[in-house]
Amino acid sequence: MPFTRISLLAGHPPAYLEALSESLHTALVESFEVPTADRFQIFHQHRPGELVFDRHYGGGPRSAGFVLFHITTGRTRSPAVKRAFYRQLVANLSASPGVRPEDVMVVLSASQLEDWSFANGESAGAPEEEAA
Repeated sequence: MPFTRISLLAGHPPAYLEALSESLHTALVESFEVPTADRFQIFHQHRPGELVFDRHYGGGPRSAGFVLFHITTGRTRSPAVKRAFYRQLVANLSASPGVRPEDVMVVLSASQLEDWSFANGESAGAPEEEAA
């Protein structure tokens, strides 16, 4: 049940955003043990000066095509699963919509099931009668 915030510079057409979404979702399903029907993503498009990133830190050189994926997960994955996901995501994005591998940054944050409420004000963790 990952929730992803995708940050990039503004000005991309809807088809580009759709390709980012699909490439991410495919990698999550194929490499990150996510169910097909589990897709929650938010795009944040920033004006120049609102998305600040180092062009060379930990990789690069990064271009104005930089995309940051901040993924909050409901459970942790093994290092091997994470590495496979990173590789699959970069390959997918390179194929469509054509994002350079150097321009892809991923931040994973794990949380507990009780940190989520999917609807109706109910915890996704243990039911209240079991939590007592």
